Amino acid sequence: MTTIGFVRHGVTAWNKEGRAQGSSDIPLDEEGIQMAEHVANRLKDEQWDVIYSSHLIRAKKTAEIIAERKPGIEFFVDDRLREISGGQIEGTTEAERIERWGESWHELDLGMEAHEDLIARGMAFIEDVKAKHPNERVLVVSHGSFIRRLVRELVADEELNDSLGNTSVTVVKLQDETNYCELYNCMEHLQGIV
Repeated sequence: MTTIGFVRHGVTAWNKEGRAQGSSDIPLDEEGIQMAEHVANRLKDEQWDVIYSSHLIRAKKTAEIIAERKPGIEFFVDDRLREISGGQIEGTTEAERIERWGESWHELDLGMEAHEDLIARGMAFIEDVKAKHPNERVLVVSHGSFIRRLVRELVADEELNDSLGNTSVTVVKLQDETNYCELYNCMEHLQGIV
């Protein structure tokens, strides 16, 4: 049984402004770096065998900070872990989207990546990880919408709809029959600081 620990990246300026990031390469802000340090401290004494990260800088920097606390851990970057592409909505707030395209903007074809395409690349990654890391514990540093959608696909019988907080930890055990979500959107490492 392979165990996947999903970690959402630390906070960015666009997160705070409510801007859709998608595949735009937005860096962590100072608070995001501090959040990444807190999740790294949480994970440093846990058994994890390898880290995979999205190539986008906000996730990659979070993963690098985690890896610094785990000397010798293997580290891979995989662009299949990128956030869902937002097309024309990237960089905009909800209010700006409504102003530009109206209340029903989400029904328009604005070049956003299809849910099915995200799931296809996410599941291809999962199958590769299962083949390469049987019975290992794999950290995956990625993005909120990507993680949430992929976890819902992996654990179809559970109600996992809450949006994920920055640096939240979600743990899924990949089993032969039914996958099991052991932990979802846990941010105990941030208690008292956010």
